[in-house]
Amino acid sequence: MDNYEYTELLKSVTIKMKNITGVVEPDKLQKRLDEIEVLESDQEFWNDAANAATIQQEKTRIQRKLDKYELAFNAANDANELYEMAKDENDEESIAALYDDAPALENLIRNMEIEVLLSGESDANNAILSIHPGAGGTESQDWASMLLRMYKRFAERRGFKVEVLDYQSGEEAGIKDASILISGENAYGYLKVENGIHRLVRISPFDSNAKRHTSFSSVMVSPEVDDDINIVIEDKDIRVDTYRASGAGGQHVNKTESAIRLTHIATGVVVQCQNDRSQHKNKATAMKMLKSRLYELELEAQEAEKAGVAKSEIGWGHQIRSYVMQPYQQVKDTRSNQAYSNVSAILDGDIDKMIEDVLISQNRA
Repeated sequence: MDNYEYTELLKSVTIKMKNITGVVEPDKLQKRLDEIEVLESDQEFWNDAANAATIQQEKTRIQRKLDKYELAFNAANDANELYEMAKDENDEESIAALYDDAPALENLIRNMEIEVLLSGESDANNAILSIHPGAGGTESQDWASMLLRMYKRFAERRGFKVEVLDYQSGEEAGIKDASILISGENAYGYLKVENGIHRLVRISPFDSNAKRHTSFSSVMVSPEVDDDINIVIEDKDIRVDTYRASGAGGQHVNKTESAIRLTHIATGVVVQCQNDRSQHKNKATAMKMLKSRLYELELEAQEAEKAGVAKSEIGWGHQIRSYVMQPYQQVKDTRSNQAYSNVSAILDGDIDKMIEDVLISQNRA
């Protein structure tokens, strides 16, 4: 990196930090922290445990965002000041050190940029993620299970908690359907870009002739809704079916009809839950899943109306991302138009950069 390149980097960093400051509004965040401290000093505040817990969570989120912002802001300012001083004093050693630190500075600003992009109404929420194989039998069902593992590994890498809400095994391999709740900071904000059709090209392990197969699976991601979001679902709006749980390893598998399937009649949305022995608990969880899905559908409809796009089928031409394992190794995202060669790592949950590239590209669109 030469002087010109570093100067251009600092210009870019300065512009990004100015934009970030406009969105983050650090003065407002600090003002809110001060308000919370006043609330905490009142003993009455702690008598309402539920409200206190909610405010404490808000405080933690604000403090974390403010800390990240100040770290990035100070790093950008320091880099600018040190570079000007080093140039004035012809301090080649300090300039070389700044060049060496340039990738870390870029990464820090990029992370802050992502933080800003995850400031939507529901981005901080937990995520309910469902996977459904497309046509193709065992091959597509196996692909669906590969995606499920990928998202579980992603959650594990980020320290998120994963709870299986529904799991239906395929006859030979893979899964027919699966839904999981991923809990963690900005879980929905990250995973919302995974909504869509995922395409796999590989030599099928189920084909004795070792031919190349193309498989599709859909991924649906909804924010876990809280009580602040008012979604009314009356009994007449849904059909309730019960069935025997079939998840792998469940102690009550195929013994009691504790599993619940809810069908929202107006939209055709179907959710199911079998993670608990209690039918009542499964129904309560399924209702929460349904509310989350209906909320997500409303968000999708609003975005689709703006963009003028229609709902996709699980098949050719509708995929958001292609995972090619044969005849070459590449993952290509149609939204960011970026290609990645680390296919094995991606399928092992290393999907952060892909997600961030989509977030950034959508923000620029």
